Amino acid sequence: LVKDTAKQINAEGAVLLENNGMLPLKKGDKVAVFGRIQTDYYKSGTGSGGKVNTVYTTNIYDSLKLMDYIELDEEVAEIYHKWVIENPFDIGEDGWYQPWSQKEMPLSEELVKNAALRNDKAIVVLGRTAGEGRDHLAKAGSYLLSDEEYDMLKKVSASFKDVCVLMNVGNVIDMKWVKELGISAVMYVWQGGQDGAEAVAEILCGKKYPSGKLSDTIVYDITDYAAYKDFEKPDEIVYSEDIFVGYRYFETFAKEKVVYPFGFGLSYTKFEVKTKSARISDNKISLTVTVKNIGNYKGKEVIQVYYEAICKNISCPSRQLIAFAKTKELEVGESQNVILEFLLSDMASYDDIGVSGNKACYILDEGLYNIYVGTDVRSAELVHSCEIEKIRIVQQLKSLFPAQMEFDRMINNHGKVDWETIKVSGETDQISTIKEIEFTGDKGIKLADVYNSNADIESFIAQLDDHQLACLSQGEGMNSPKVRAGTGGAMGGLTQELQDFGIPAICVTDGPSGLRFDNGDSATSLPNGTLLACTWNKELTQKLYSYEGMEAYAQRVDGVLGPGINIHRYPLCGRNFEYLSEDPYLTGVIAQGICAGLDEAGVSATIKHFAANNRELERGTVNMVISERALREIYLRPFEIVIKDNKTNMVMTAYNRINGIYCASNYDLNTAILREEWGFEGLVMTDWWTRTCVTLEGKVSKNREYPIIAQNDVYMVNNDSESIAKEITDEVTAGKISRGELQRNAINICNVILSTPTFERYIDGDVVGSAKLPQISKMNIVGEYKNISSGFELEINVENPCDHALEIEYSSNESELVQIPVKVYLNEQSAALFMLKGTGGNILNGLTGLYIMRGKNKIKIEFADKSVDIKNLKLYTSRVEA
Repeated sequence: LVKDTAKQINAEGAVLLENNGMLPLKKGDKVAVFGRIQTDYYKSGTGSGGKVNTVYTTNIYDSLKLMDYIELDEEVAEIYHKWVIENPFDIGEDGWYQPWSQKEMPLSEELVKNAALRNDKAIVVLGRTAGEGRDHLAKAGSYLLSDEEYDMLKKVSASFKDVCVLMNVGNVIDMKWVKELGISAVMYVWQGGQDGAEAVAEILCGKKYPSGKLSDTIVYDITDYAAYKDFEKPDEIVYSEDIFVGYRYFETFAKEKVVYPFGFGLSYTKFEVKTKSARISDNKISLTVTVKNIGNYKGKEVIQVYYEAICKNISCPSRQLIAFAKTKELEVGESQNVILEFLLSDMASYDDIGVSGNKACYILDEGLYNIYVGTDVRSAELVHSCEIEKIRIVQQLKSLFPAQMEFDRMINNHGKVDWETIKVSGETDQISTIKEIEFTGDKGIKLADVYNSNADIESFIAQLDDHQLACLSQGEGMNSPKVRAGTGGAMGGLTQELQDFGIPAICVTDGPSGLRFDNGDSATSLPNGTLLACTWNKELTQKLYSYEGMEAYAQRVDGVLGPGINIHRYPLCGRNFEYLSEDPYLTGVIAQGICAGLDEAGVSATIKHFAANNRELERGTVNMVISERALREIYLRPFEIVIKDNKTNMVMTAYNRINGIYCASNYDLNTAILREEWGFEGLVMTDWWTRTCVTLEGKVSKNREYPIIAQNDVYMVNNDSESIAKEITDEVTAGKISRGELQRNAINICNVILSTPTFERYIDGDVVGSAKLPQISKMNIVGEYKNISSGFELEINVENPCDHALEIEYSSNESELVQIPVKVYLNEQSAALFMLKGTGGNILNGLTGLYIMRGKNKIKIEFADKSVDIKNLKLYTSRVEA
């Protein structure tokens, strides 16, 4: 199921930019495939958001061959095969910092011309990667084609009439060469996870069809982006383009610089789009759009709604996305009426400096509001207009994120770039006195009593002394032994004292593109963030991540560290593959799907990096200078959309500073807007080993005081949370931190722990560390198996997803000091672990849990240590019908 859904995501996110009729390939077509990435497929970007250990990863050439639909040129393939053996894939530094592209095989004109004599068509595969800690550069082999790549494209396009170029990349790159070389077909297939290449083959051969739309604008030159001037400045970046990010800039000021507009994407078929009606009623605008498939293939189309605010006081872009919908699969000749609705107030702008006379307000400024409907930002046609005759205040707020330096920002002066100055605005005074809960000492109240409504959370927290509260504010990792092996971090009950109060340690690990386990355990690698956004399909995204939620649940992971929902401000950001789009609304809606999918399994997403992490260079110290309006309308907007959807209870702050203040220590960010405005009641954690302040001496510090005051609840990570506690209690004694602040944060942490799978397990049985072992006395036995050897497999058909358990009787002649891992695989993915010990020849029992999904499932037991003798294995289920 997860494989089928991931492949559907790949198809719905693949963006076809050019097609002269070459695609889909026809049965029996003779095709030569060029480019080493045909076999060295990039399943994801690098770093924490992409380094997922997989059992397998498909590649494009082999997937095409397995299709048995076209005739592949095996002579060309063999030449590549031999060359790749001699020039192996460069994994860089442990796979973390890889080269942006791999060395490409030089092509002789003779090789290409001979291939053209044997074949009808050619496919060229280009690949790129980047990731955490490593941005792209505007250089050959990164954002630009390498000399070898350009030479390959030039020779292939000169000899073949029909050439398809596949872009196996994490974010957009330079595309000037497409028109120059007259390429027949171009498709961004992105980085599709372990099954992505198989999906690409199915798309090429017409078994699936592309229906993706660009989540970014592609322009002629990297210098055309408004952000290019200061992207590489090491210490401070002024977001002078303000709200004019991506298409907001190009559609307003520089249409001529666009190669492929935002929202653009072709299909194998053609659609007729007509707006049947547009009306306003009770502050709601409703549009009915008829979409008809008038081509020769089935397909899906995305209807996009934009607005233009031509206002008296507020400067606005000429287009802003406000609604979208994807059709169902339409057969040839089939139609669908699509209804799109949004509030009039959704078109409000934020006046941060009072140009309208209403400072710190979202307002509907007086002026004309035009509504456009189409299949991309450029083709969208005017369908409705309305006049706002008098300013309407939509929401009165507080001024936040004050400017610490004067700077100029871009404004729209009748379609031309103009500038206005943002003045230094001092500091906000938002901090209110936190009421301390009177210390009671241990009254025998456990966290389970709060869960069972036998006590309130305040009474529980009143029992904790300063040291215990301090320990609760510090997380541990990486690879903490107190939670599931190989994971990114632990928080909560990390000391014996806290566990005595019934607080378990909960587990988080990286997971925007699949779960990352540093102990080598495998997991499912999923399509990257950009690909998800290009589906423009929230529901399908939710379905995919419901499966990742099940996998996380089975692996005893409570929080997945993702999705990353920062804005694609500039194409060179190394983490753009994790992030989703240049548009905040599209980003927020797709992220809602991710978070809701994880939530279905009871696992929380951890939305990150809060906020404005738009570059990896010097990410730990760089200061982002941004107006309050740009923060609210662009960079914070996706977080607001997700938080108000209430499908996540974890947030991770970013490394960088915003207007001089580190995100981890930013009160306006973590308390004023996140909690007081948006109503977030969850847990906020820092990014790993983050800085928190700049001292009076100008040194960067990890001072523990500031995140606690700002309500960044947990500092991640430490080797030992207890060893850090004295630093915090000393600051309480010195009056730098109040006990009330520690208690407030502890309530946030414990309320989240109460909702985790770990806590549900913890209160219902025996524990190992902080993880509950299944209670087999309450379960039903499914099967019993004798004398198990490594590689043993069994199959089980499950009607409804549910908890299962495996119990083994085993012996080993090794001493009790020897640890013996026995791995359990579910459908070829690592799912559980027996960590056994030597028994000295005695027979002992081992027990572990599994969460098994609906359908046919295969369980496999593997262990390398021959000293283990598994005499008996029993499988239990929590459901009778499973």
